[in-house]
Amino acid sequence: MENGTWQTLYSPGEEDAVPERPGFRKRLGQGAMVVGVGVVGFTLLWVLRAEPSEVEPPRVIPTVSTVPARVTQGAIQVRGGGTVRPSAEVTIAPQVGGRVIWASPALVSGGRFAEDEPLLRVDPADYENAVEAAEADVAQREVALLEAEENARLALDEWARLAARENLDPTPPNALVTRQPQLAAAEAALKSAAARLEDARLALERTWIRAPFNGIVRDETVDLGQFVAAGQSIGRLYATDEVEIVVPLSDNEAALIERLWSARAGDAETRIPVEITSEYGGSEYVWSGYVDRAEAALDEQTRTVDVVVRVPDAFTPTEEDPRRPPLLLGSYATVDIEGTSFEEYAVVPASAVRDGDVLWTVQDDTLLVMTPVEPIQEVDDEAMVLGPIADGTPVIVSMLLFVTDGMTVQPVQLLESAGSWDAEGVGS
Repeated sequence: MENGTWQTLYSPGEEDAVPERPGFRKRLGQGAMVVGVGVVGFTLLWVLRAEPSEVEPPRVIPTVSTVPARVTQGAIQVRGGGTVRPSAEVTIAPQVGGRVIWASPALVSGGRFAEDEPLLRVDPADYENAVEAAEADVAQREVALLEAEENARLALDEWARLAARENLDPTPPNALVTRQPQLAAAEAALKSAAARLEDARLALERTWIRAPFNGIVRDETVDLGQFVAAGQSIGRLYATDEVEIVVPLSDNEAALIERLWSARAGDAETRIPVEITSEYGGSEYVWSGYVDRAEAALDEQTRTVDVVVRVPDAFTPTEEDPRRPPLLLGSYATVDIEGTSFEEYAVVPASAVRDGDVLWTVQDDTLLVMTPVEPIQEVDDEAMVLGPIADGTPVIVSMLLFVTDGMTVQPVQLLESAGSWDAEGVGS
C-alpha cells in the first residue's frame, strides 16, 4: 500500500512536480475569484466616482481698532522739561573783619530772610572808635576853615585900604595877598576829613551783614564768636522771588514758538506764557511762568536751544491751592510753552502716525485709506498734525501685517480711558 500510494503522488524523475493533495485546487480557485471580484469593484468605483465641487474659501476681513481724530484750533503747546535752579544766588561775606557777636537764629540751611534783614553782626567797637576819631577830625578842620576864611577876609580889607591910600589898583595882584591858597587848603582838608568820617560810618554800618534780597540760606559756615575776615565766605543765599528752568528744545520745537527770539531778559512786554508742572508726594502741582530769554547758540553736545523760563512766587502757595508746596530747587519740571497758533489741526494718538507722515483712516465705514499728514508736535501719547482730517474721522491704531490703500477692514472704536488713548490695539 505504501508503494502504490507513492507511485501515484510522485514518480521518479519528476522532481519539479507539486504533490497533489485533496482540496488544494479548489481553494486556489476560490481565492482567485475573490481577488477578481475586488479588482472589478474598485475599478467600477473609480470610474463612477463623483467629481468634487469647487468651494471658494470665505474672505477674511481684518478687524482694526480706531480712535476718532479731534480737530481743534488755536495755539499749540511746545513741551519740554528741565531742572529748577535759583534765578540769583550769592556768597555771603562780610565787608569788614572782626569777631561775630550776633547771628540770626535763621542763619542755618533752609532759613528764610527778607530783603535787608540782618543775618549777623561783627564786633563794632573798633569801628565806633574810628567814627568818633573821624568826627573829631572833622570838627578841627571846620575850625581851621573858619580861621582861614577870616584871615582871607582881613587880608582883602587890608589891601583895599592900602590901595585907597596909595592910589593903587583895588584888585589884588595875586592870590597870596588875600590868603586864598590857605583858604582852599582848609576847605580841602575839611572835605578829606568828612570823607574819612563817611568811610568810618560806612564801615560801622557794614558790621551788620544783611540779606541782599528775599531768599533762603543754602548753607552757612559761621558760628557765634568766630573771627571773620573781610571777603571771607560764610554761606550762600539764593533768591526766592523767582526761580529758573533751562529747557533744551530742538530747532524744530523752537521754531514753533513765534516770539521766542523777541524775548528780552527782564522785559515784561516780550514775555511768553508758560505753564509749569512738577510732581511732589505723588501729586502734580502747577505754576505759571514766562519765557525770559533764549540763548542764541546751539549746545555743542546736544545740538539744542536752551530756553530760560522764569517762575515767580515759586515758594508761595496760592489762594486757589493753599497746599501747593514750593517748587524745589533741583527738582525736574515739565514746561508747556505757548507756541504757534493754527486755524485748524488734528490731534491723534502718536502711535497712529505711520512712517512719520501717514495716517491709516477709515472711510465709508469699511475702507482703509492712507492719508498723508504734516506732523507739528508730539506731546506724550498725542500728536498734532495738519492734513485733510475731519473731526471724528476714525484713525486706525492697530498693527496690520499687510496693508493696501483701499482694502476692506472692520473697524472697532476704542474707548478713551483717563483722558488718554489706548494705542495697543492688535488687528486680526
